[in-house]
Amino acid sequence: MGTGRRTQEDRDEITVEIGYALLSACFLAAVVFGAVAGPAVVWDLSHTTDKALLITGASVGGLLAVLRVVHVLWRFGRYRP
Repeated sequence: MGTGRRTQEDRDEITVEIGYALLSACFLAAVVFGAVAGPAVVWDLSHTTDKALLITGASVGGLLAVLRVVHVLWRFGRYRP
C-alpha cells in the first residue's frame, strides 16, 4: 500500500475483504461449535460433560474465527500490489 490517498475502488475492495473474512469466520466458528458441542445437545450426557463440551466448542470456535480473520486479512494485504 502506498502513502497516497486511497481511491473509492481501494476502499470498496477492503470493505469486501473484511466482510468476507468476518462471514467465513462466523461460518467456521458455527461449524466447529456444532461439531464439538453437538453431542451435548443430541445425547443425554452428564451435566459436567455437557458444560465441558459447550465451553470447549465455544472456545475453539472463537479462537479459529479470530485466526481466520487474521489469516484472510493478512493474505489480502500481502498479495495486494
